[in-house]
Amino acid sequence: MNSNEILTVLEEIVGKDFVSNKAEDLYIYSQDPGASEPRPVNYVIMPKTVEEVQKIVKLANREKIPLVPMGGGLTLSGLVIPIKGGIVLDMKRMDKIIEINETSRYALIEPGVTTGQLLAHLNEYYPDLQPPIPDAPPSATVTGNALIHGSGYLSQKYGNHGNMINGLEVVLPNGEICKLGSCAVSDYWFTRGPIPDLIGLFISSFGTMGIITKLSYKLFPKPKMRNMVFGIIKDPNIIPSLISKITYTEVAEDILLGKVDKPDYLKGYVTIMVYITGDSKEELDSKMTDVKRLYRKNGAQLMKLPERVMNIFLEKPQFAAVAADYRKGGGFEYVGSFLPLEKTPEAIEKATAISNKYNIVPTITLRIIGKGHCVMFAPTFAFNRADPADIQNARNALDEANKLVLELGGIPWKAELAGQKLIIEKMHPSYKKLLKTIRNTIDPNGIMNPGNWEVN
Repeated sequence: MNSNEILTVLEEIVGKDFVSNKAEDLYIYSQDPGASEPRPVNYVIMPKTVEEVQKIVKLANREKIPLVPMGGGLTLSGLVIPIKGGIVLDMKRMDKIIEINETSRYALIEPGVTTGQLLAHLNEYYPDLQPPIPDAPPSATVTGNALIHGSGYLSQKYGNHGNMINGLEVVLPNGEICKLGSCAVSDYWFTRGPIPDLIGLFISSFGTMGIITKLSYKLFPKPKMRNMVFGIIKDPNIIPSLISKITYTEVAEDILLGKVDKPDYLKGYVTIMVYITGDSKEELDSKMTDVKRLYRKNGAQLMKLPERVMNIFLEKPQFAAVAADYRKGGGFEYVGSFLPLEKTPEAIEKATAISNKYNIVPTITLRIIGKGHCVMFAPTFAFNRADPADIQNARNALDEANKLVLELGGIPWKAELAGQKLIIEKMHPSYKKLLKTIRNTIDPNGIMNPGNWEVN
């Protein structure tokens, strides 16, 4: 089929208003907010139903057209930029909250449901429940975040957001529907086991295994009150011990650390924010007292923030990341990574050196995951979008930070193409062989987001 024939078939599937091959419509889909290079795309399509997704996938498989599924498009690392052209499936129209199970505490949703949409729905109709949400704008999709092992709100208590998935409905590269988790056996989407857990194949695979059309996501009880204890640390070497002691008490909802060398009075310090929740003022005050005591005993200095600043840090989702735009050019990129807790002091020191090398204000975020079993470590590199040299500077810093993380025994998170190649180089040969075998078996025509996780 030629390009006009393909367009005609796509129009027949979703209607003329929801598919385009016009340059002015495709432009935004050729890039993302990060530093990855733009790539040309041939079509964008916005399906509304699972059946439409199936028809699109069957067409693409038959004609060997690359497919790239997109949620909110906010990953920053080029994961929804079509490396080899083809069709971008913008999933925003698939935005139904299908079910909230208040007793078993899960939400069954379509892939276009945003974190802001789910939060608003729960706040209005189920005020005693809350979802895990990322440190991202409310337009980020719940499914997109969960499928990249995202982290954020509630990660300290319950783990990364990939752990929150109970079940998936997936359109495979041949167009067939597959259900994974308890929904493969039961009418309830409440758990991943105790059948063989195949959901992991679709997490952090960056759309190379199939297209998610439904997702079951864990919900949690929402405490009545929430506050934060803010402090600063002069010596990063105390971080592993301090975090271990705080998480041992199990009083913290979330723990965030950061190193920002602006304003000048914060230069050389690491900030620490421990979020506390409770159902009464007495409970909240007691927990805060315990955390403050641990700060004082372990080398952290307490700081009282102005109310307006506290309110910013208590927002859900957290918008403090906008402070990273020191270039005032609208661009920032970061190497998110999963890192062992004991490696954080060295990681902070060496990531700061990388930023200084490229004349970038050192800006580092650390989020504790799963009660200290892991740290999401993210050095951030601001750049001016109007300055090609500045963008390249950020890319060079990204590359060095990826290599640093791997040297320290960590793994870059939602890695861009260059980062993926570094990870693949470090992979055990049997893992690479298995990954390649699975991909070739599921997607023999290589249509699913080709270019990502390419194992030679």
